Amino acid sequence: MDVRPNQTIYINNLNEKIKKEELKKSLYAIFSQFGQILDIVALKTLKMRGQAFVVFKEIGSASNALRTMQGFPFYDKPMRIAYSKCDSDIVAKLKGTFKERPKKVKPPKPTPGIDDKKDKKKKPVTTENSNPNTQTEQPPNQILFLTNLPEETNEMMLSMLFNQFPGFKEVRLVPNRHDIAFVEFTTELQSNAAKEALQGFKITPTHAMKITFAKK
Repeated sequence: MDVRPNQTIYINNLNEKIKKEELKKSLYAIFSQFGQILDIVALKTLKMRGQAFVVFKEIGSASNALRTMQGFPFYDKPMRIAYSKCDSDIVAKLKGTFKERPKKVKPPKPTPGIDDKKDKKKKPVTTENSNPNTQTEQPPNQILFLTNLPEETNEMMLSMLFNQFPGFKEVRLVPNRHDIAFVEFTTELQSNAAKEALQGFKITPTHAMKITFAKK
């Protein structure tokens, strides 16, 4: 009785002491690397404690997230992930099957949201800043310097993001500064791999992380 792969993954064995808002932000931070997330549902009711649903736009994103993050230590507890047994409300609305299931099989109507992918006009004007030849770029070393971090960033969130890369040693936050942090790796090759993979990674929809090598 395996559940058919779908866009929604069901996660349990989550740490029940984590506040709902922090839990949702942390889940967004580690799962958005797999694809666009439509919704994250985490309820603190007695029946739903320690559980959450992450709704992806694409089934492929959900499958990749399930395989990669199965057993991942999240707030000191290994996550147990499965496909959700039924479509979440948001996916049902997208498919047009929300509330009442159609009795007759009708030819599918084109969804107006399909053209969303073409809407790429919203590129920030500051693309020149990402020019690799900027003078401020430091020579490669094993410590990365992160900037443009959102206010809710914490050590756990960054550790979960970077410890998937070999050679990860530690995250160092700067007291009284939520927008910057340092991440140390064993070698500069390992730090460079993490830098290239996570450059511009959006911890929240409005904050794209900027990564450079730290000054020696």
